[in-house]
Order: sequence, then C-alpha cells, then structure tokens
Amino acid sequence: MEHDLQLRAAARAIYDAVYPGEEWAPVGFEQAERLRTVHYRQAVDAARQARSLLGERLVQPDLFALPPSLPPARARG
Repeated sequence: MEHDLQLRAAARAIYDAVYPGEEWAPVGFEQAERLRTVHYRQAVDAARQARSLLGERLVQPDLFALPPSLPPARARG
C-alpha cells in the first residue's frame, strides 16, 4: 500500500484506535503491515470502506485557495 499514502494513513489511524495496545494486537502497525496480519487487513478494509463512504473527500484542501465568498485582491496601480 506504499503507493496510496492516504489509505495507509487512514489504515494506521484505524489500527491504532481499534488495537491500542499489545492486549488487542500482538504487534504494532509497521510489523503488522509487513506480516499482513488479520488486524492489518481489517484496518485496511475499514479504511477502504470509509473512503468509499466519504466519496474520496479525504483529499487535503489547498491551504492557499481563497474561500468562494472572498474576491481576489485587486492589484494597486
């Protein structure tokens, strides 16, 4: 999942929230990813489902874009 960094980040967030410690999952996210454990696969599946429900709205907004309600600044001449 190296090519989809957003999906990986979502899977990691889900993994860390659902399996907060060793009593819930035997290994951390990095090792679970490498070993493709059932915990990892479940977190990836949950991330995919969340992305489809959110309609791909997990894209980071452009931080420098003006909101639609603000007109662009006029050049002083």
